[in-house]
Amino acid sequence: MEDWKSTYRLLTHCKHFFHRRLNPNFHNSKPFCTSGSRYHCSQPSELVKPYIGNYQQEFQTFKHLPVSLGTNPWNRCRNQYRCFASQATIIQRRPDFSTVSSEDLSYFKNILGERGVVQDEETLDAVNTDWMRKYKGTSKLMLQPRTAEEVSQILKYCNSRCLAVVPQGGNTGLVGGSVPAFDEVIVSTSHMNKIISFDKVSGILVCEAGCILENLIAFLDNQGFVMPLDLGAKGSCQIGGNVSTNAGGLRLLRYGSLHGSVLGLEVVLANGTVLDMLGTLRKDNTGYDLKHLFIGSEGSLGIVTKVSIFTPPKLSSVNVCFLACKDYASCLVIMVLPSEV
Repeated sequence: MEDWKSTYRLLTHCKHFFHRRLNPNFHNSKPFCTSGSRYHCSQPSELVKPYIGNYQQEFQTFKHLPVSLGTNPWNRCRNQYRCFASQATIIQRRPDFSTVSSEDLSYFKNILGERGVVQDEETLDAVNTDWMRKYKGTSKLMLQPRTAEEVSQILKYCNSRCLAVVPQGGNTGLVGGSVPAFDEVIVSTSHMNKIISFDKVSGILVCEAGCILENLIAFLDNQGFVMPLDLGAKGSCQIGGNVSTNAGGLRLLRYGSLHGSVLGLEVVLANGTVLDMLGTLRKDNTGYDLKHLFIGSEGSLGIVTKVSIFTPPKLSSVNVCFLACKDYASCLVIMVLPSEV
């Protein structure tokens, strides 16, 4: 029954239907994907411009006769099976990227020391695999800098050597963005975990990117303030990764997104340049507000090393209620009511 519902939704939202599969104008059946299902439809000889949007793959739409959804699945478009993700794209390692050599290891050890250069297979196996265990890289090296200057030296050297780099925080993402695709050098921010300052008057917290979210929540709770971000993975995710992915979390509706909470960032670019945008003002019109480029960029523009974030005062009391809504319109009414109180 679910398959027929999915097929019916496809047909009713398309401007163009397809001829019957048994029509002599058609030849070999051609598959295409939509959101959540793979379909096999007969391919006609005459093509027209498609008028279908928001599908995961491009496909060709054909002229049709105005037919209705019949009871015989073989005479119409048939649903083969359900899937819950877009098809994986086959990628290959770029030949212009270098591989890590013994000279590279010596350079990194001179900067970070022996403890900052990780080559242990068991440790690397964990950081090469995402939380869902869907994606797995083959990196042979993880670097653990402790300062922004060390990150700068690492990226500057990797840029000169054309070594691919992937930044990694708590590795709690669900889409494989924090694990290498091949043998990239993993730059972990886990050792950059210091709280630099906290202003009780303004409620502004400045910390390093490797601070675990749960530790920040506990620290602010003792100070009488609330972290505007709360996630299910708060026990292992890091604030730098939260900012880089523009994480929403459980408190999004009340306190807004990180684009509004984050006041400043310190970021290291791929060539080693350190951008100091670590402002602590709620309103700052002096120049371009570049921090918004890096919030949600997932490390593609640079590695976040420090974060300045506004934290609201802790509520004196919290009341929890369970509401049952009969329809979606009722939910909207409930969302508006608190703002009118």
